[in-house]
This record gives sequence, C-alpha cells and structure tokens, in this order.
Amino acid sequence: MTALAVWSIVLTPGQKETIVPQADLQIKNAALGEQLSDGSGRTTVKLTYQNPAVHDDEVDELDEETPEAEMTTVLCSLTAGKTEQSSCDIILEGDEEYTFELIGKNTVYLYGNYIDQNADQPPYDSEMGSDMSEEEAYNLEDVSSDVEIPAEELQDLEDDAERFEELSEDPGDEEKVPEPKKLKRPHDEAMDTDERPVERSSKSAKKKAKKQKGEDGKAVPVVTEEKVAEPKGEKEKEKKADKKEEKKEKKKQKAAEEKKAGAYQELTGGVKIRDVKIGDGKTAKNGARVSMRYVGKLQNKQIFDQNVKGKPFTFKLGGGDVIKGWDVGVAGMQIGGEREIIVPSAMGYGAQKTSGIPPNSTLIFEVKCLEIK
Repeated sequence: MTALAVWSIVLTPGQKETIVPQADLQIKNAALGEQLSDGSGRTTVKLTYQNPAVHDDEVDELDEETPEAEMTTVLCSLTAGKTEQSSCDIILEGDEEYTFELIGKNTVYLYGNYIDQNADQPPYDSEMGSDMSEEEAYNLEDVSSDVEIPAEELQDLEDDAERFEELSEDPGDEEKVPEPKKLKRPHDEAMDTDERPVERSSKSAKKKAKKQKGEDGKAVPVVTEEKVAEPKGEKEKEKKADKKEEKKEKKKQKAAEEKKAGAYQELTGGVKIRDVKIGDGKTAKNGARVSMRYVGKLQNKQIFDQNVKGKPFTFKLGGGDVIKGWDVGVAGMQIGGEREIIVPSAMGYGAQKTSGIPPNSTLIFEVKCLEIK
C-alpha cells in the first residue's frame, strides 16, 4: 500500500459534508479544532455510506426484509479536555459516496492519505513453483517425445555402424548388397535427406562411367552436375533483414507521430499545451461536459493527484468547476486525444497551500479526453 497524496476536511457542527473520493482514501486521524465552542462537551463523528448488500447479486429474492440503502456508523467521539484527538484506521473506496455529520458543538478536523492498495502486491503467480528446485524444474525425464524408442534399440543404432561396408569399385564386385535395416526415427531420416542423395548420385555416376567405354576400349569420363546446396543461414539472414526493415518502419511511424504532435503552444494566462495524440470526433467547447483521465505532477515529477482507473473525472468546461488552467488547457481537445498541459501557479492554486501541492507551484498534467457531452 502506497500513499499518493495528503487529504483533509473540516467538519462543522450542524452541516453535513458529502465526499466522493477519486481514489482509495485512508482516514488516519480526527482532532478537535483550536477554538472550542463547548469546553467540556462531547462531539461525535458519524459516517454514512452505501450498503454493499443492496448491490449484492446473491441476495435472496424471496427474502421479505429489504436491506437499507444506507448505513450509518460512529467513526469516533472526542471530548474537550479529555480526548481531543483519536487515531482512525478506515479505508474508503474510490468513486463511492460518503457523508460525515457531527453530533456536538465543536469543529472536528479529519486527515489521511489517498492510497494505492495494489502497489506492493507481487505479480500474479510469482511464487508458484518456488518449492521446486532448479533440477526438478528442468527434469527432462518428464518431457514427452513424439516417438519413443526403448534404450535397447538406441544401443543397437550404435552397433549398426559396423554393418555398413563400402562398395568396391571393381566391375566384378558390382553385386548388389542388401541395404541394412533402418532403425532411425522419422525426423532423423528427414534430417539426412539433404546429404544422402548427393552420395547416391556420386556412386551411380562412378558406375555409369565404368560402363561407358570409347572405341579404343577406354572408359569415357562422364560429366556430372553437382547440385549447389543453398547456404544453411540464408533463410535466417532473410528473416533478420525483414525484422530490421520492420524496426525501421516503426521508427519512421513513431517519428511521424511525434512530429504531428507538434511543439508547445502558449495560451491565455501563460498556460502551455502540447498535443501528444490528436483525437477525432466532437471537440470540447465551453459549456460541454467532458470526462477525463489525468495524472498531475509537480516540476520534480512527483505525482500529487491522478485518475487512471474507475469512474473518470467529469466537469463542465468553462464553468469554473476546475482551476483556470484546466478550463483553458482542455478546450479544443477531441475524443481520444491526449495532451500535456503546463499550468503556471497563477492559473492553478497560486499562493494557496493545497494537499500535496506547495504554494506557487507550476503544475504539469497529462490528460486524455474520453467523452464529450
């Protein structure tokens, strides 16, 4: 579990606060404010959340009792002069609605962190087979073969080498010798087919040369055409050449896309944009509701906020729902488009200190437009 950014909220008596975290949120502490309206009274923090049982597919349809849509619990109780702060350890899932309410007269501060619960988990099946030794993992006895030959027959293959004899070149010794029985496996025979035809053609050519004689009784030499074998590595060279060509083409395409993306453009208020990928279809204009994915970074590359999964971040463009840098930088994007937006502090949060963002910070956003309504 990794902390992504700091989160906090101020709860005021008599006023409900409803939040929808953009990521998983861990609440760590609750504390009374600096000034107390009730110097001895108790203040209770209540949390209302959606009942998971309502969305459970396994709920018995015949069950007469319908579960409540919302459930309420007590997060903590604080008493001035006795217990003015309390540690909490509760995680609220992202994209769900939660409501806080105070019972009492004192203001309460809650704080915690946005977290990534999957950051430290090992890859799936990473430990499978860890009890198996290296020798067991590569035991060739367990590997099956297309054709299995008993060990006794394999031994006979070596002994058969003695039964092969060279044919004599004398004319009187041209008696046909029976060919020994072949005990090689089919794929071994296939491997030898490139060499044996050359040997046979050579012997038959010698016999033919002995049978053909000229008028003076002397043998007439026969010219034999030897087949030129194709180099073994020729096909491999062709494959390597094809792969090189593919890599070159990919590099060209990538360079063309980067060139098409263009350089930075400076807009109103010093906001700079650079289109990484041009989208298509509808264009984002003021008044439209746009759904976005984004990653927000400081200039030191530290991420202070992001929305990369689950429910996308949706807002009304030009309506003041977001910082000015977003209203200016997102305008003109198309569905599927990706853009880098650099927001100066004056178009961001200015001198105000926000959770995870120091005052007067320049912000860098990598955004993608998913939907425009």
